[in-house]
Amino acid sequence: MSDLLAREPLQDSYSDDANPLGLDGVEFIEYATSQPQALGNVLEMMGFRPVARHRSREVLLYRQGGMNIIVNAHPMEAPSTVPTISAVALRVRDARAAYRHVLERGAWEVPTHPEAMELNIPAIHGVGGSRIYFVDRWREFSIYDVDFIKIPAVEQNPPATAGLHFFGIVQYIGVGRGYDWIEFYKELFGTALIPDEQRFGIMPSGKLLRAPAVEAANRFMLQLVEPEADSFSREERLQRLGLGVPDVLAAVRALRALGMEFVETEAAHTEKRGALSKTYLGGVVFELVHSEQA
Repeated sequence: MSDLLAREPLQDSYSDDANPLGLDGVEFIEYATSQPQALGNVLEMMGFRPVARHRSREVLLYRQGGMNIIVNAHPMEAPSTVPTISAVALRVRDARAAYRHVLERGAWEVPTHPEAMELNIPAIHGVGGSRIYFVDRWREFSIYDVDFIKIPAVEQNPPATAGLHFFGIVQYIGVGRGYDWIEFYKELFGTALIPDEQRFGIMPSGKLLRAPAVEAANRFMLQLVEPEADSFSREERLQRLGLGVPDVLAAVRALRALGMEFVETEAAHTEKRGALSKTYLGGVVFELVHSEQA
């Protein structure tokens, strides 16, 4: 942010070895797309509602409960018709300090070019050209209060459908790249590898990492999945969102009522542990995972 250098000195609690960045969950997920209306329709079937527009860019903010999703259709940011997860914003205790911490450990900075009246949010490169942002304004005063204009007569904090909340992100990785990515997230963010016998949902392949959080309810997962031997695609990318829900079957019923369809095959089907949405617009998938976190 433009005022990062004017911040107060770093707090002593930042030295917490278990959570070096003061991580406290996901602030937003960003999709880049040249089909914002079509993606918006999919998000609304998942219970999200548009609440604000960016001041100077073709960007919409969708929200439900504690989850924010940004749809970025700015011409320079959305070259593909297939929506992709282009960024993840992490809540941290101090964005300036978190940014310096990861750069010192080898992260690659992303130069930002904010326009007038825009915040300069620090970011590093993630998988497949994506960005990882660091945000320390999400309580009484948030980044949306500066960069976005509220849509009139719209509820700004729509309730979560069936208790939906962020659970994790699935990342596809290259063959034999598991160790590299495990070390990347461990070194920069303090993630911990979960034992192979501990799995969640109905799509259990790959390696699971748990990110630390100041509040336990804000912890999230990263799932690293290598391609099958006969797979045609070896592209590394953020592939889908995992959304936690206390009652998967009830959530599926509620989302079906909104128009969302789910995969029902012998290999993957709705059950108490989880469910998988159909693929929309060539690449948008949501996974439901049983989670009591609210």
